[in-house]
Amino acid sequence: MRLIYISVLMLLPLAASSQEEAFYIEFKDESIVEAFTKIEYTYDVLFSYNDYDIRKKRISLERQKRTLTEVLEASELQTKLSYKIVDNRYIVVNQLPEDDIDVNKLEKVIIRSYLTKGIQKINDGSYKLSPPKLGVLPGLTEPDVLESIQLLPGVLSPNEAASGFFVRGGASDQNRLIWDGINIYHKGHLFGMISSLNPNVTSEIKFINKGTHSRYGERLSSVIDISSNSNISQSVRAQLGFNGINGDALIEVPIVKDKLNIQGSFRRSYVDVLETFTFNNLADKVFESTKIKNYENAKNEFSFVDYNLKLNFKPNKNNSLYASMISIDNQLDYILNDAENNQRFNDKLVTSNMGYGLGWKVKWNNKITQNTTAFFSNYKLNYNFITKEGDRQVSDFEKRNTIFDSGISSEVVIDRSKASQVTFGYQYVLKDVAYAFLNTTNLSFVLDTEDNTIQTHSVYGQYDYKNPKLFNLFFGLRSTYFNELDAVRLEPRIVVYKSLIKNLKFQTTAEIKNQIISEIDETILSDLSLENRLWRLADGNAFPIINSQQVSAGFIYSKKGFSIDIDTYHKKLKNITALSLGFLNPENSSFNIGQQKIVGLDAFVKKQFNGFNSWLSYSFNKSESRFENLNNSKDFTSKSNVTHSISTALSYELGGLQFALGWKWQTGKPYTVAKESSDGLEFNDGINTGELPIYHRLDFSSTYDFKMSKRNKLRGKIGLSIRNIYNRMNLISREYRGNNSLDDPIELIEKFSIGITPNLMFRLYW
Repeated sequence: MRLIYISVLMLLPLAASSQEEAFYIEFKDESIVEAFTKIEYTYDVLFSYNDYDIRKKRISLERQKRTLTEVLEASELQTKLSYKIVDNRYIVVNQLPEDDIDVNKLEKVIIRSYLTKGIQKINDGSYKLSPPKLGVLPGLTEPDVLESIQLLPGVLSPNEAASGFFVRGGASDQNRLIWDGINIYHKGHLFGMISSLNPNVTSEIKFINKGTHSRYGERLSSVIDISSNSNISQSVRAQLGFNGINGDALIEVPIVKDKLNIQGSFRRSYVDVLETFTFNNLADKVFESTKIKNYENAKNEFSFVDYNLKLNFKPNKNNSLYASMISIDNQLDYILNDAENNQRFNDKLVTSNMGYGLGWKVKWNNKITQNTTAFFSNYKLNYNFITKEGDRQVSDFEKRNTIFDSGISSEVVIDRSKASQVTFGYQYVLKDVAYAFLNTTNLSFVLDTEDNTIQTHSVYGQYDYKNPKLFNLFFGLRSTYFNELDAVRLEPRIVVYKSLIKNLKFQTTAEIKNQIISEIDETILSDLSLENRLWRLADGNAFPIINSQQVSAGFIYSKKGFSIDIDTYHKKLKNITALSLGFLNPENSSFNIGQQKIVGLDAFVKKQFNGFNSWLSYSFNKSESRFENLNNSKDFTSKSNVTHSISTALSYELGGLQFALGWKWQTGKPYTVAKESSDGLEFNDGINTGELPIYHRLDFSSTYDFKMSKRNKLRGKIGLSIRNIYNRMNLISREYRGNNSLDDPIELIEKFSIGITPNLMFRLYW
């Protein structure tokens, strides 16, 4: 199917069009951004503009044949915008006179509308996502921050979770998540099924999976840098929305015109009041193979809430400041009464992440800009399993995980010329991470506990050279000193984009990165079997600093709505630590040091034709691990390995109506084969020697935007999504656990995918 699809796309007409040729084109009260997209596809041009300057502009144009010049002239009359054509391809909107136009900075976008509107690939290899501009995506009624990223090549969530995804074969804890400069550790509501970040308050997402800018450290696989809206609103703006799981509200209020505003958002689940079909399907998957059951004598109270507050202040054109706060909270309270034995069992789980961020950006002159930020993040996980006999508490098992993460940074950017830019920066970060397993039965005793602190000092520099006629070069060097470990690590990064022929570019990257905080997979000592992954810090001994080396190379072709993006990569990770409880070796409960080698290929094809947008992506990944004292010290397939994956979609937009149909297919995850014996399950064939069945599903989404009233600004939006239309029960996990005691027999645990799950959405905009 993949070969047929690619062949069809390749045979579609790709003849170049002249800007002075006349084409049929029309706009029906569309935003100027939507109009720009149509113009780019029709006349093979690229626009450069400031989002703030065009945010309220709309245009209508009757259908008839027009040249590019005629379209721009008509747009100029309606929008009061000026247009300048530079180098016969770039159109500058609201720019300075031509002498001040920096042509080299115009080609910062390599592929526009990468999957759909609102997703772009930038010339440094990163992706830019703008949730307010996103078109419809298969399976989503609203642009979930993390699930949107999973549609990109090389990003995969084998467990169908929004937060637990792999990037190019790396584990989920190797992805750094940043909100307004704040490190976020709790990424998902409903135990990872829903992103914990409200997409309606998100302005821009930068996703980096290779050639990372030197300002970013701490993680090996990817960076997800999210910014909320920083524009000073001119009037009150509000939103109110509901779907099958939660409701949310957003408001922006100007305080001082053009200088100061405040914005806030609130989102909460309502399933503790009303359980919907959507929630029940997600809950069935989440609580599968756990002790949470719908017994008649059981009570299950679950809820989640998140909110954001942000103050934006621009005292003058050269200074801008912000203060941001984010709060994420999940709570589970499960009570089971055993009246026959006069016993009561209570599972209580609270997971939260509170963060604060401050930022100041100052433009000292036309060439020098400084950006200074500070943040504090507090992550908590508290689990209690309480047993009572009558009114007397007989035991309390506790599992805790806390992170106190704070830091300050300052960065100076110098525009040396129209083609080159230099960046220098310093960062200080303090991390305090603790976890504990406690059991109280008359006396309190500790099963396991640890509390570590690491201070890091980082200095970095970056040189950017951008010349579309020659090449784009991004070279950075980062040096970090880990105080408590008395260790220094150097991290060079390089990105090169070179035009070979018109519309064809060669891309290559190389980088070294290090990571001191990671998750351990704690499975045996948990009764609940949820949130088993706990954060801990490197200690230089049992947990060394993890190191990653990655290189990539490929090609990009893009022309008039047709794009091909092919990238190969090789990664080598050293000092990976495994906690081998139950899954790897039931008789070995020690930590093991190892390494991981990953090779892969990501391919992406997109074509727009007759109002339809179609794309197909394919990823190949081969990941092998080797750990001391595991599997006889021989290589075995990594737990994160998914060899082949295919994703394809077709979308269409007509006025305010959008729909998308998408299909996912991938090979199964590896698992360790166990055999029955007289003593129970035995693991004699090695680690991850089996492979789960093939996974596939079909998703659908549709949204409709409409005006509520012609007299005011009130607008509405409704949406329907259906995940897994043909209701395939995919086996997504086969693991083993020991039921709360090392002495208990090993138990096989199988988990399946979500069945057919519809979701409805309704939203109001003011």
